Amino acid sequence: MFYRTAESVSPKHPDKLCDQISDAILDAYLSQDPNARVAAETCGGHGVVFITGEITSTAEDIDIDGIVRRITGDPNIEIHTKIVKQSPEIAQGVDVGGAGDQGIMIGYATDETPEMLPLEVVLARRLNQFIYAHFPYDGKTQVTINPEGKVDSIVASFQNASKDELKKLVREFITKYGLNPEAKLHMNPAGDWNQGGFEADTGLTGRKLIVDNYGPRIPIGGGCFSGKDATKVDRSAAYMARRVAVDYLRNRNAHEVFVRLAYAIGLAEPLEKTVIVDGKPEEIEGYDLTPAGIIKYLDLRRPIYEPTARYGHFGEGFDWDK
Repeated sequence: MFYRTAESVSPKHPDKLCDQISDAILDAYLSQDPNARVAAETCGGHGVVFITGEITSTAEDIDIDGIVRRITGDPNIEIHTKIVKQSPEIAQGVDVGGAGDQGIMIGYATDETPEMLPLEVVLARRLNQFIYAHFPYDGKTQVTINPEGKVDSIVASFQNASKDELKKLVREFITKYGLNPEAKLHMNPAGDWNQGGFEADTGLTGRKLIVDNYGPRIPIGGGCFSGKDATKVDRSAAYMARRVAVDYLRNRNAHEVFVRLAYAIGLAEPLEKTVIVDGKPEEIEGYDLTPAGIIKYLDLRRPIYEPTARYGHFGEGFDWDK
């Protein structure tokens, strides 16, 4: 095993603000119309937020401006919205139960951690959450593990936190989790900083895909999750792939499981349904992997998505992890 590194970003990171806005809009529509077709994209920064996408729904009076102001914490932010209905060509395929797009979805599970995620991902995320509890601002963490399985280095950069404050918190975290006390620490390596979030940088929905998935060691299909309703297999099939991976890991008492699903727009059945259990591939059996089957099995028409946009879509206790 070589060195392994993963990062995590806080909910106040510009990209994560955009993810949360997109998913909060999705939740608002689903609260009124469980069959809403939503694809909401957010771009924001420097006092301005742009919302665009395709939404077809019977929901009325969705307060998009209120959602943006709540999540950004900026009552004066400038908001521009341009939303149209879903393309009729795409809609006709989805209407009969087909996938909303083509794509490849990857599921993964490992016995390396209780969260069934790679250790470096879990440590980077838990450290981020630990620091965020004290400094609820824009921030990043990064953890590198050496070939012996010990933490080699830790990076933490957080808005409004000094190097000394971060070092104290990281050392508490190291002690709490029994990590390598000799790990190299890089706290605010570019210097302490106070300007963050949309004041410092722009954000975009779906720009933290590796953070949202399983870290850089595990391949991903490439599709974004946030802002998309469950007819989009980018999201729903990725969640189902994780559930299948978790089930196979437990049922086979395996060390590592990969799942690969592939879909074509307008077709219900996947073109590929492969599970690789400790290096041995086989075809997945015993699951309805059509979009309609996945939506029913995981109950994905509920307004449950804003929390998924904060710290990753897997390993946080969501239904597809259980």
